[in-house]
Amino acid sequence: MKKILLASAIASLFSVAAHAQSSVTLYGIIDEGVQFNSNAKNTVNGVNAGGRQVALDSTSGLNGSRWGLKGAEDLGGGLKAIFTLESGINLNNGAFGQGSTPFGRQAFVGLSSDKFGTLTLGRQYDEVVTFVQPVTSTGYLGGSNLISHPGDLDNLNNTLRTNNTIKYATPSFNGLTAGVELSLGGQAGNVTGSSGYSAGVAYANGPITLGAGYNYFKNPTGTAGSTGLFTDNVSGTTSLSGVLNSNYQSASSYQVAAAGGTYAIGPAVIGLSYSNTRYQSIVALNGASAAFNDVEAGLKWNFTPTLYAGVVYNYTKGNAVNGSDLGNQHFNQVSLLTDYSLSKRTDVYVLGAIQKAAGKSSTGGAAVADIGNEGDSSNSRQALVRVALRHKF
Repeated sequence: MKKILLASAIASLFSVAAHAQSSVTLYGIIDEGVQFNSNAKNTVNGVNAGGRQVALDSTSGLNGSRWGLKGAEDLGGGLKAIFTLESGINLNNGAFGQGSTPFGRQAFVGLSSDKFGTLTLGRQYDEVVTFVQPVTSTGYLGGSNLISHPGDLDNLNNTLRTNNTIKYATPSFNGLTAGVELSLGGQAGNVTGSSGYSAGVAYANGPITLGAGYNYFKNPTGTAGSTGLFTDNVSGTTSLSGVLNSNYQSASSYQVAAAGGTYAIGPAVIGLSYSNTRYQSIVALNGASAAFNDVEAGLKWNFTPTLYAGVVYNYTKGNAVNGSDLGNQHFNQVSLLTDYSLSKRTDVYVLGAIQKAAGKSSTGGAAVADIGNEGDSSNSRQALVRVALRHKF
């Protein structure tokens, strides 16, 4: 009897020790707010009338609402098995985000080594998002559509994810990190169809943080759900909306090159970034190509440990195609934010943005405003204001 009890005790100790070597964490963010849109596109009797809109929103705030599971198992020698499953949530109707994809934000498994870096497989962010987004206003202020670039053309607000992805990240070498990524298209009979790749590098030392990245994707609009960068959701619907994006979705390829940096001085963080987005061989424009250049400057000011504010100016310019003024459009946008923390996990904030568009869109009509990916205005102007409560767990 004593031997049995002793064996049970030893087994229990080994069980506790094994359990201590692994962990699974449930986490999430609930970001719900009242959002006012000064001019949301509204067609009445075939006429684009437009109108004011007030709605509850849980997907366009500083953080899109989400919940997830992440875990790690220590395999010894500095090697770990890791995984993340993360789902977007629309709080107001209980639906999944990202086109009703159950784990649409992230879903991957991999190995992480202190010495050799991290290798992950699954649905993930591209390297422009990984390395450049942290040094844009989306990174140091928050990932709201009200701060992001018009139509989120360069994907620096995470509108798009990459499926069927193999991703590698180096460990840090005195503040220098890098990564590469390959997305396998998965189309039968077309090995390279809807495939893509990206690479990025970042450097952090004291008050300075720098980042640069490149992303290329072939056939970004797939013929079925979860194929193509623009149609990465299980429903097969495009993740991009509006006149700004409509004709460019028929491009044979999509590529983004971006770089930026931040400098922290006292209570302030100053940021500057640039991106170039290109659409090649656009079917809807008779094989023409289009390019967008975006410049952003931002400032975050920490008044106290619980109160900060930020301001961002963004300018986006689209180049004309087909030797005419078609697609020759530009956008000026200013965003303002004030955030107050009620506790370490709960805060309230007020966020606003105003945008002015000019020129001619790729559809041949006048360019219309589109803050983030919130949808077209009925004309060249749009303003959005959001008052929200955010809770992290």
